[in-house]
Amino acid sequence: MGKAVIRSKEVDAYIAAQPPKTRQALEDLRSCIWKAAPGVRELMNYNIPAFALVDGGKRDKQIMIAGYAQHVGFYPSPEVIDAFADQLVGYKFAKGSVQLPLSKSIPKALVVKMVKYRLSQLQK
Repeated sequence: MGKAVIRSKEVDAYIAAQPPKTRQALEDLRSCIWKAAPGVRELMNYNIPAFALVDGGKRDKQIMIAGYAQHVGFYPSPEVIDAFADQLVGYKFAKGSVQLPLSKSIPKALVVKMVKYRLSQLQK
């Protein structure tokens, strides 16, 4: 067995407080992050859910997610966005973030690949 995810009651509460579609999208993102990064530690940072990819990982070593009315935000880091820009065509994205619209299902395989890529960068 790999390391267990360290869940956060604050992250649970944040997700539970969202409207149903947003809540489902956040749960999908959360499970993708757990799948890609066993042993990840959840916390709240900037009042949104964050996932520390390494022990004691600060903002630059975290992936963050957030819920909005029409989309969920996925914040894997500028390096990950650059590396996957060609696969993000069709989504709004910026330096370190991607907007995943609630009208589409979460691209789970892509999210897992992006998280694994970020994890591999941090383990060098």
